[in-house]
Amino acid sequence: MKSRRGAYSLARHLALFLAIPFALSFVPRVSGATKVALTVATPELSSADADANQLAIPPGTILPIRLGSLSSEKSKPGESIKARIMQDVPLGNGAKLRAGSTVIGRIVDVTPATSGAASLRLTFDTVVQGKETIPVLTNLRAMASTLEVESAQTPPIGPGKGDVYDWLTTVQVGGEVVYGKGGEVTNGDRVVGRSTYDGVLAQVNASEDARCRGAVEGNDRPQAFWVFSSDACGAYGFPYLTISHFGRSDPRGEIVLVSEHGPVKIRSGSGMLLRVQR
Repeated sequence: MKSRRGAYSLARHLALFLAIPFALSFVPRVSGATKVALTVATPELSSADADANQLAIPPGTILPIRLGSLSSEKSKPGESIKARIMQDVPLGNGAKLRAGSTVIGRIVDVTPATSGAASLRLTFDTVVQGKETIPVLTNLRAMASTLEVESAQTPPIGPGKGDVYDWLTTVQVGGEVVYGKGGEVTNGDRVVGRSTYDGVLAQVNASEDARCRGAVEGNDRPQAFWVFSSDACGAYGFPYLTISHFGRSDPRGEIVLVSEHGPVKIRSGSGMLLRVQR
């Protein structure tokens, strides 16, 4: 009985072995031409398509940035400047520039303190987010020293028993009051915006001296102000520094910082509000 089963099993395996080449002869072969036809080609984007994918930064958009150190003693014309966007910047239609994106500029000219008043002439003309590089034309609205930036992020009154630190009141550069993370932002008794986790969203308000405008180019959506008030304008925390040219008029896009006493010195961690213009 066992010998019959063994013989049957051997015959079955032998039949399967002999049948494989015969079965394969009926499998259709794919020619080289057919392989090409089956390949899915990925179309290359035209320049117009690439432009359509690029983020559009509307005129009037505020860019809150943190600087590295700058000095009329050490900076040279043509030297690159890199700054960091400190708060998500809304662009409309759900698009945004992410906090941490880079704004790139350069030193245009330097006047050392040995020539009298020292000055730095600079411009910021490029935004980099991920793999996207976006050319921009910007002017300066406000700037603040490192100490002013730190002060705006520190509650003037420390937490009491049971207080939540993120809910404590802070004061923006320019004087507006922030009632904790997610709370209202007020200018006197007027609500002008709302705090977010990484800054403040508010509509732009003109400064009292009218040097800085409110909404421009029809862009009245809430803007990212980081540690600045919605009407902040000029230089804060720099005793001898003035902004002699904001970049709104010719030469457009060029910012000129002047010190009447010693060199122009901007410590790392200082902040600026740039504004995109057409």
